[in-house]
Parts: sequence; C-alpha cells; structure tokens
Amino acid sequence: MSFGSPYLLLTLLVIPLGVALYLLSERRRMRYAVRYTNVDVLASVAGGRRSWRRIVTGAVFLLALATLCVAVARPRVHTLVPSDRATIVLVLDVSGSMQANDVKPTRLAAAQEALNIFLDKVPKRVRLSLILFAGEPVEAAPPTTDHALVRQAVNDANVFEGGMGGTAIGDALSAAVRVGLRSAGVQSTRSLAAYEAAPPPSSTLVTILFLSDGHQNRGTLQPLQGAAVAKKAGIPVYTVALGTPGGKITNFNFGGNFFNPNGGGPGLRQALAPDPNTLHAIANATGGKFYEAKTAGAVTAAYSKLGSSLGRVPGRDEVTVDFAVGAAVLLLAAGILGALWAPRLP
Repeated sequence: MSFGSPYLLLTLLVIPLGVALYLLSERRRMRYAVRYTNVDVLASVAGGRRSWRRIVTGAVFLLALATLCVAVARPRVHTLVPSDRATIVLVLDVSGSMQANDVKPTRLAAAQEALNIFLDKVPKRVRLSLILFAGEPVEAAPPTTDHALVRQAVNDANVFEGGMGGTAIGDALSAAVRVGLRSAGVQSTRSLAAYEAAPPPSSTLVTILFLSDGHQNRGTLQPLQGAAVAKKAGIPVYTVALGTPGGKITNFNFGGNFFNPNGGGPGLRQALAPDPNTLHAIANATGGKFYEAKTAGAVTAAYSKLGSSLGRVPGRDEVTVDFAVGAAVLLLAAGILGALWAPRLP
C-alpha cells in the first residue's frame, strides 16, 4: 500500500495522545474520588463489567479515528487497472471440426458462449478484435471498443467462415499479430525473417486469446513459426485447446458436396482430437498461458478468468472512500455501544 499524501499519516499521533489524556484523566479522578457510603450502589454503577465495556467502546472509537487518519493520507493499493491502450485479439477456430458435440452442445456453441462471458468481464474501454480461421484467417471484427459489434461477430460465426478444410494455426497467429500491432500503431508488414532480424517494439499492450480444436494441416507458417512472430512482437498468446481425444464428427453435406472437417477426402467419421501439446508450446514460447477445455464448463471458466485479468496493467487504485466509509461505520458502532453500555443508576 502507498499513500498520495504520506505526511498526513502524522495525524495518527492523535491516537497515543488521546490515550495519554484518557489515562491522565483517570488518575485525576482517582485522586479526587468521593467515598460512597452505599457500597451496593457503587458496585452496580462501577462494576467490573462496566470497566471492560468502557474499554471496548474506547477501542472501537480509537480504531475509527485511526482509520479516518489513514483515509486523509489518500491510501492506494497496488492492483491491476484497465488500460485505455490495451488490445485483445480473439482468435477462434471455425473449421468443420467445431461441429463435434463432445463438448456440449457443440464445440463452436460452447466457444461462443464462453466468449460472451469473456465480453461481459473484459473492461469496456479495451479494444477487441475477432479473427476467425479454418484453412485461412479472416478478420471478422476490427479492433474496436464497441464490444457489441464484436459480440455480434462472435455470435454470427459458423463453421463455413474463413475458408473450408483444414486448420491453419500458424497463419492465424501471424494475422492476429498484424491486427494487434496495427491497433497499437505499429507497422506490421514485416515478413517472418524481418521480425527475427528487427528488435521488438516497445510495450504494445496487445494480447492474443487463441482457441483451436485441431491439429495444423493447412497454411504457410507452422504453429511455432507463428508463435515466433508473436514473441518477436512482444505479444503473449493465451491458448485454449478445445475438445476431447475421442471427439468425432460425420462428414457433413454443404451445397451438395461432402466435406471432411480435417481437410481430407470424404469418409464416414473422422477423429477430431485437439493438439494441446502444440498450443501449450505456443503459450510457453510467447509468455502466455495454456488452458485445456474438455467440457463446456471448463472453457467458460477459462474465458471468465481471462476476462477478469486481460486488458489490465499493474497500477494503483485509490481506496480513500473505502477507508472513510469504514471510519464512519466504526464511529457509528462506538456511539451505539456507548449508548447501550452507558452506566445507569438503579
């Protein structure tokens, strides 16, 4: 904890001063004590129970005074605060395998629901973008603070977006880097070799949140090459591996043609296991985190947690009002205790 006006903490000296004055007044009362002839009356008014009650009331009052003294010094706590310059690029796999229902109701529907939870929790002033990918990446929503626009793009996503057949993880990562750097005002027309040769830009406050349910089988860049692009750009990638090893789907009919979700020829059923090892390696290489989601609840929990943390930077949040309210509550409590426990003559 830090303070905006630390010198005002000197006001806490009134606490020991008040205690000293109280003890001094008690000594003077004892010096000029009056002898009671009725011992029963004396016991009822100044019994032992009255003594500890007076101490409790005084302690609550002093605590209220101390809390008020801290409040005037403008206390601040170190926490994560929303950043106006932050950008989060959401990347969603929309290949045909997202129709698998091993994650209920389907992988795509579970991912969309989780993204909606994420949008509810992410700070409103953070810029968001959405990239959909299958055989190639497509920018479905540009970086914007209009989260309703991004939400609509998420809800409109389907397995026919971004090209049919295959999963191009490396290309999707590279596209996300370019979108993020563009949002941060950094030119992003470099090739992979140029990224490796050039120094990384200063802090871009860009984060990529990447969800996929399959292995790479399309595209120009391999997944770890795409991760190298993100790492060189200083962008962490948080990855979510969606699905179970036993996930399967029957080839589906679209426009009279049969498509294999994995990009091969037609067949009855295709195994659609995710590739957690590759996504874990991407997160590790870029300084992000990896999440494995085998159920709808797991993917929702991952996105909920990320929505409460991404788009924020270390900062200080002033809690003066909290301390002032606490002091008022303690003062009220001391007043109530004093009124309830005040000595009364029988």
